[in-house]
Amino acid sequence: MTVSRETLEALESLGLTDYETRTYVALNSIISGTATEISQASQVPRSRIYNILKSLAGKGFLEINRGKPLTFTVIPPHEVFEKNRNNIRRKLERAEAELNVIYENQIPQVPAPIWILHGPDKIVNKEMEIISRAKKSIFVMGGLMFPGEPAKLGMNLQKTLKKGIDTRILTAPTCNVDGVEVPVMEVLKELPTETKFFPVPYIKLVVRDRQEMLIAFCKLSGKTAISETAICIWNQYEEFVDTIAGIYDFIWSMDFFSQDFNLKKSSDKFSD
Repeated sequence: MTVSRETLEALESLGLTDYETRTYVALNSIISGTATEISQASQVPRSRIYNILKSLAGKGFLEINRGKPLTFTVIPPHEVFEKNRNNIRRKLERAEAELNVIYENQIPQVPAPIWILHGPDKIVNKEMEIISRAKKSIFVMGGLMFPGEPAKLGMNLQKTLKKGIDTRILTAPTCNVDGVEVPVMEVLKELPTETKFFPVPYIKLVVRDRQEMLIAFCKLSGKTAISETAICIWNQYEEFVDTIAGIYDFIWSMDFFSQDFNLKKSSDKFSD
């Protein structure tokens, strides 16, 4: 029985050799069999098949049934893949946590910790990365929101809220990007955090723990933002970041940004 190249590559990614892959695929087609039967089905040499079967058993791909002769029964693919998927996920999570510690400790040591990023995807990915590292506070000013970004932002901020992180959002109700209206308020209004909606200019600001920040902007065509021109500055100059955070605090406390502000007026004002 033949399978696609993608399936073969998937099995190889789980650590199977060529012979092991051929043997496991063949065993799925006969479910259970003796070494001779499996050798014939897989076209793996009889002299190699026992070692291959023992190796597959050790890796959790089949079971050995005692008797004369020995028989070998395949473990269903969904069980095999689920177990390996969980193992891979755990390894990736541990590796990510370990490398993040190294990464986060090293960034402040860079002589000039300022980077320029271009394009919506890179900017949004960096934004979510910064939010994921928050330990005490996250401040967001969302005058510039790309399509799909509010949903990603909401999902990531839910995680910070569960950690008890001080989270505040000051954002425009909608944002027009490339002629598409991004429904920011509609997506974020139910988020259980301090959120104020106001016609913020076309600029994005994210401040983490008063230690790291991202500020993004782009060219405009009338009242719509041109996403392909988007650029952002990401830095960890703590003195500068703390200054910007102070300005954010000042703006946040101003009366016309109060949470009692009439959202309909806000939307009308934004569309003027």
